[in-house]
Amino acid sequence: MNKSPLLITLALALSGCQTVTTLDSDSQVATQTNQKLEGASPNDINNALMVNAQYQQVNSEDEEAPVFDDVWERIRYQLSIDVPQNRPVVTERNYYARHQAYLDRISKRAEPYLHFIVEEVEKREMPIEIALLPIVESAFDPFGYSNRSASGIWQFMPATGERFDLKQNWWYDGRRDIVQSTRAALDYLSYLHKTLEGDWLNAIAAYNSGEGRLMRAIKKNRKKHLPTDFWSLDLPSETTAYVPKLLALADLLKRADDFNVKWQPVINAQVVEVVDVGSQIDLALAADMADMTLTELYRLNPGFNRWATDPNGPHFLLLPTDKAEQFSQKLALTDVKDRLRWQQYTVARGDSLSVIAKKFTTSSSAIRSLNKLKSNTIRVGQELLVPLTDGAINSEHLPKQMRLAANKATRTKLSHTVKSGDTLWDISREYDVTMDELASWNKLKKNSVLRLNQKLTVYKSASKPQATASTNRTITYKVRRGDSLARIASKFNLTVNEIIKWNNLAGQKYLQPGQKLKLKVDVRSS
Repeated sequence: MNKSPLLITLALALSGCQTVTTLDSDSQVATQTNQKLEGASPNDINNALMVNAQYQQVNSEDEEAPVFDDVWERIRYQLSIDVPQNRPVVTERNYYARHQAYLDRISKRAEPYLHFIVEEVEKREMPIEIALLPIVESAFDPFGYSNRSASGIWQFMPATGERFDLKQNWWYDGRRDIVQSTRAALDYLSYLHKTLEGDWLNAIAAYNSGEGRLMRAIKKNRKKHLPTDFWSLDLPSETTAYVPKLLALADLLKRADDFNVKWQPVINAQVVEVVDVGSQIDLALAADMADMTLTELYRLNPGFNRWATDPNGPHFLLLPTDKAEQFSQKLALTDVKDRLRWQQYTVARGDSLSVIAKKFTTSSSAIRSLNKLKSNTIRVGQELLVPLTDGAINSEHLPKQMRLAANKATRTKLSHTVKSGDTLWDISREYDVTMDELASWNKLKKNSVLRLNQKLTVYKSASKPQATASTNRTITYKVRRGDSLARIASKFNLTVNEIIKWNNLAGQKYLQPGQKLKLKVDVRSS
């Protein structure tokens, strides 16, 4: 667009005003500007002001936003809630500072989920401290289960989960679903923040004890003409420690060097993505399609209670970014009826759908869905397709040869000695087994508290070597303002040619902010 000399002069004169700092030069610029404006039409002046505004906007947009390679650093930069140095906060902070091994476990557990949670918190423009709340709630244990029946990394009670649309049934518990429970937790916190008049500390306290308890405490203080901030309220002891724990973690993250603690880096890039499966699928089959172990799949999708997804949905799986494309390709070539393993069963006298379902460790609805039955009515001699589940494979009612063929190998018995801070979740990860298996082998409940030096039995498949944690991952990197191929390559120890090849960038001159790139990186060295 061509601009007249007058407009350019006006724009430069107006923009020049922004940089003058002395009174004398201010008056000089004002005089010069008035002289230049003399004889200009109102339309010219208006256009000049618009050009000046655009010039300033471009300048402000050109300012580079900070770039972080570590999610903890990204959180640290955005911490905004004031942390009082009072006894409750200092006590909790000192406790965390003395337990570096605990902070190391937090980083290890949070690694698949933290980037996703931070992105969701930022989208809603909530205090970034909220992303630390799963540490206080569950220490980022997706199978965390309290003695009051709270479950998942956000520790939802059954009723609160239902209130915020977290499905809970025989097949699936949305309270443990990372994506759905995060959505529900942020919905709940947003509601509490609005209900409690914009006070974030009170909203966080109410997340622990319920808004009713907070509102009664606030009403009580108002009656006595007392302050209604969190520190002034009469609340249960668990809640009075809950908020200081969160603030202590924020303070420890902000001033890690002061307290000689280290937060193990978590790569600041998308490492998992949600894939729409579209129908019920056997999770063992899904794991094979994604080239993952079943244990790895359950860790990313802890909401599933059984061997398959719920027939009625949700039909989504959380998969590593580097596995998603391969999985989707194989899924597209697999007919819906072949997404479940099944066997033929002839209905006998005394059978009902519920009897058969119990016999094969499945549900009536799964059998009904697989056979397209309109009701629960079945007849003797009728041929039914029955899902063949992992539970059925290990059940005594199946022939021994079938169980051996399905398991493909015998198992080696190992012994694990419980160390300080161990949970069933940690041990299951170490040996690449499921929590259900570990609990069953040792006659424990999944929420059992382990004792120091307790001996646990673990069975490992002889056909499968001990899992070694591969550090090579495919991640999705979002281009930021100021990024170049050379800069990104240097950051992740890659070559420019590799990035061009993986993303078909040949002939593309510029990267756009927000553009997503697939990178194959060693997360340990990057």
